Amino acid sequence: MLTGPALRERFAALDHWLCQHRPLWQEAPFTHAQLSWESAYPELAQWLREQTLEHAERYQGQPHLLRSAPTPFSALAAESVQLGQLDALPTHSQNTVAARYAVDIPGRKWQQIDAFASILPQASNNTHWLDWCSGKSHLGRHLLHRLGGELTSLEWDAALVDEARRLTNEHNLCASHHVQDVLAADCAAQLQAEHSPVALHACGELHLQLLRLASQANCTQLAVAPCCYNRIDGPDYQPLSHAAQQAQLQLSRADLRLTLRESVNAGQRARRLRDQSMARRLAFGQLCQQRLGTSAQQATPSIASKWLGLPFHQWAEKVAEYRELELPLSPSDDALEAQGWARLAQIRNLELLGNLFRRPLELWLLLDRALFLEEQGYRVQLGTFCPSSLTPRNALLLACKR
Repeated sequence: MLTGPALRERFAALDHWLCQHRPLWQEAPFTHAQLSWESAYPELAQWLREQTLEHAERYQGQPHLLRSAPTPFSALAAESVQLGQLDALPTHSQNTVAARYAVDIPGRKWQQIDAFASILPQASNNTHWLDWCSGKSHLGRHLLHRLGGELTSLEWDAALVDEARRLTNEHNLCASHHVQDVLAADCAAQLQAEHSPVALHACGELHLQLLRLASQANCTQLAVAPCCYNRIDGPDYQPLSHAAQQAQLQLSRADLRLTLRESVNAGQRARRLRDQSMARRLAFGQLCQQRLGTSAQQATPSIASKWLGLPFHQWAEKVAEYRELELPLSPSDDALEAQGWARLAQIRNLELLGNLFRRPLELWLLLDRALFLEEQGYRVQLGTFCPSSLTPRNALLLACKR
């Protein structure tokens, strides 16, 4: 895990490396037909473009294992592993939670919650958990079962709050659940110094808001596993810490999307439908380019996923009609879908180079949060709470007021 001076040292190294290689990761192959780095490394670009979609899927989550790619892939992969290394946080020997309490929780989510809870120290008599963006408060109830203490949960969806109350009563627990928009101005009144806020996969601005409000309220301790870094207010990322505000690296919301490229949760059918949707979008864009002189792939409506069971020409007819485009199509155009699949294979393989920078960029963002908390008077530990096979967003910030 990272703590103390190591936080700032790693941040400085990451800031330099990410800036040095910005052209290799900043452009998205899906939106750029030709990437700027390809002229500098033509052999690598050509090699990646010739690989299959199955090849890209094999290495998408672990690009550092790709050994046969031309220069400079291997050297960058080694640097990525070194700079993106994050060790596991120590676990505590605590009470286990009976399986019957997991009946309402999806299996993978239950495992994440249990792993998150295992990192937290045993609650004292006055520990008061604050479950942030709690949903049905599965995490909060788990902490009561496993660690004890008191619980307050905040969630903006009233239906989820009602369900949280039902489950709490069913499990004979004492907790307080509130309907609260955590981004609203009145949310600050919900945080008290005696609270111990916890957040498992609170997205973007939601967990940033927690860090700001918890530090203002002088909460004694907090545990946050961030998620969806791109969900921020405004087009540009606004760093929290003085160190990041003075850093070389400046990020747009589009840059932050790189941290989301890895997913282990989707099943095979869901991945196939996702790929088919993207391949058809790409084919439709090429079709518009050829026949209308303009690409409309970025404007393909989300509703188009409901039409994927249709042959390609019928799918494209519906998309064209939705977009009010004059685009005559016939069954013979079904063969054009293959062009989309070929382009998708190229995109996914070209993304492998950018994926080497995914974890280092995420760690830069995590360290910005960690250094901010240090500046607010907290002792911070940053590490992982579960293996990446359970969730790619497996980093956890633990902070305790000095």
